[in-house]
Amino acid sequence: MAQVVGILVLVLGLLISIGLHEMGHMIPAKKFGVRVSQYFVGFGPTLWSRHGKETEYGIKAIPLGGYVKLVGMIPPEESVKPLKVKGRIAEMIGDSRAASTEEVLPGEDYRAFYHLAWWKKVIVMAGGPLVNLFLALLLFTTVLVGFGSPTPTLTVNETVPCIPAAGALECEAGDPQSPAAAAGLEPGDQITAIDGLAVTEWPELTEYVAANPGKTMPLDVVRDGEDLTLTVTPTERERAVTDADGVVVTNASGDVETETVGYLGVAPEVVNQPQGIGAGAALTWDYLGKTFNVVFHLPQNLYHVTLAALGQEDRDTQSVIGVVGVGRIAGDVASADVEGYGLSEKIADMLMLLGGLNLALFVFNMIPLVPLDGGHIASAIWQAIKNGWAKARALPKPRPVDVARMMPLAYGVFGLLLVMGLVLIVADIVAPVSVT
Repeated sequence: MAQVVGILVLVLGLLISIGLHEMGHMIPAKKFGVRVSQYFVGFGPTLWSRHGKETEYGIKAIPLGGYVKLVGMIPPEESVKPLKVKGRIAEMIGDSRAASTEEVLPGEDYRAFYHLAWWKKVIVMAGGPLVNLFLALLLFTTVLVGFGSPTPTLTVNETVPCIPAAGALECEAGDPQSPAAAAGLEPGDQITAIDGLAVTEWPELTEYVAANPGKTMPLDVVRDGEDLTLTVTPTERERAVTDADGVVVTNASGDVETETVGYLGVAPEVVNQPQGIGAGAALTWDYLGKTFNVVFHLPQNLYHVTLAALGQEDRDTQSVIGVVGVGRIAGDVASADVEGYGLSEKIADMLMLLGGLNLALFVFNMIPLVPLDGGHIASAIWQAIKNGWAKARALPKPRPVDVARMMPLAYGVFGLLLVMGLVLIVADIVAPVSVT
């Protein structure tokens, strides 16, 4: 039952995000005088709708998107250059133009979207994705400031009794005692200094230990209110080298690069520590770069997802996922029964998941291909370039960019998106990404 509730909460949050995205288009469009004939959340059969002054508002059955119908997005035939193509493509362009022209009411051609200045078009089309970006920022900030971020402290949670063999996780007979156990560190000890250097954060301790393998040094702790000085000698241990993003570094031969570091064998207590107000913006910027990277490598990622769906390879834990995969994760979060993972932690993770979805919606919609918002933004910017070139050469104002000519491309992109969605759904069912 908890899993179902988690999925429903995610769906509701996603629908709200989609609704706000479409409002990001609708509000500036109306401000600029464009008639908006429809505002719907969802696709498919209409579940509910009502008519306002000039806009029909409603909800449809399939909660996988939404749309606002901006009247007159495609300029009429007399406003653009004659078509040079024929056949099926010409018919497709003509049908799109005719459908758009029919939406314009008699005497209201001035309210058609194509009449807007290029910068107004950019504002209208970018309004939706920017709402998603703002929601991501708001959700991340809410979690980091309100709920806090898991932060390791200098209080000892447990000590590892041994130095496990390379590649092993559990202690076995004959494994040497860990430096922490040998020094007598106990759960609850609060570390205050190492080798005479005061430490206030866990990374300070781990970095110093890693940089001093084999060195015997004092370790100051507070135990039950009393100051104690223990003696530790970090042992040498090989570990994989990672980059700034935590990705394992490999050499030209593909082998993992390693380094020798000091090892203590102690685990800290982790608490949710509220972050500063700027933490949400920093996290949004970090995730934004990673999301752009995922979208940039989308064809390659989908290739591997397809192989995983066909059972030809294992699904990567960092693999791109679809709506089914996201729903599965939401269900797992809601139904998790782990000590120390209560309601507040579940709420925080659901908000983070919803923030990530909004960030993905922003990045994906900014791809400069119609029918995505980025495609319409690109056409408006192209109009600005044409206008600027004509003005610089004292030429008449150029005709509006003919969006109808992009319709064949739009149908092709829509078809690719449909195939991509189906592949991800199948992969998320037969080869789901594991988050445990």
